[in-house]
Amino acid sequence: MKKVLITGAAGFLGSHLCDRFIKEGFYVIAMDNLITGNIKNIEHLFPLKEFEFHHHDVTKFVHLPGKLDYILHFASPASPIDYLKIPIETLKVGSLGTLNLLGLAKEKKSRILVASTSEVYGDPLVHPQNEEYYGNVSPIGPRGVYDEAKRFMESITMAYHRFHGVDTRIVRIFNTYGSRMRLNDGRVVPAFMGQALRGEDLTVFGDGSQTRSFCYIDDQVEGIYRLLMSDYTNPVNIGNPHETTILEFAQEIIMLTGTEQKIVFKPLPKDDPLQRQPDIAKAKEILGWEPKVGRAEGLKIVFDYFKSLSPEELQKKKHRDFSGTV
Repeated sequence: MKKVLITGAAGFLGSHLCDRFIKEGFYVIAMDNLITGNIKNIEHLFPLKEFEFHHHDVTKFVHLPGKLDYILHFASPASPIDYLKIPIETLKVGSLGTLNLLGLAKEKKSRILVASTSEVYGDPLVHPQNEEYYGNVSPIGPRGVYDEAKRFMESITMAYHRFHGVDTRIVRIFNTYGSRMRLNDGRVVPAFMGQALRGEDLTVFGDGSQTRSFCYIDDQVEGIYRLLMSDYTNPVNIGNPHETTILEFAQEIIMLTGTEQKIVFKPLPKDDPLQRQPDIAKAKEILGWEPKVGRAEGLKIVFDYFKSLSPEELQKKKHRDFSGTV
């Protein structure tokens, strides 16, 4: 049985990856310090003999006995609310955490896939964004703690690949949505749905003309899995190229939820990207991958998930007023 270590395993993406690798017949070692993750996301896996959980911070030395075939490094805050609240931890997990896991991969001769992000492109001057674009990023802006952590992650990953011969993969993840997202994490899908379900007006930052492209979680996991199993070592965009404005998206949510809320506008936060759309030509060519789940279908599934939450969970609001356009 192949063994895989998944860091950030109790988070939104990490927990779905745990499910996928269990389904594929792997022995899954899950690791999370639970700073933003939720143990409830993986507690259904605890009874399985092919699953184990380590409550550990990957910025500290990581040791695991025995063989290890694959490592997926998904430990990181992923929303502005989180990484603005814990900026130092965000920088450390992208730098020290990645260094520790690359060292583990080198020791174990494991293949390692690191989770980068579309945020490495910053507020892009190229549209749609392809992997050859170097980005337009402010290292000292409020988003710099996340953007630069991920850019460093890519750099040190390629250095370990070139200098030490470590078998590496880099995925650049674009906006993804699905069950197990936190209603209070500030990302646009749970933010809008939470407001609609609570009977609140939907908050749009700026004039709503900024764009995003939303990928359903099952499609994202499939792309990540295919990249891990491929022979390609340079970064690959995984996301849905179907672009929409935030204002149009808010209107979609109102129609989906059947509510009658108004849309209210607030100033656009500093360095909020105005465009986000992946060029997925590489994913199509190299991985034979493209998203299958349409936005209407995926949003209906996620809406049903949020409706099933307890009243206490539903009433939790964002603990910081920040852009819902992530």
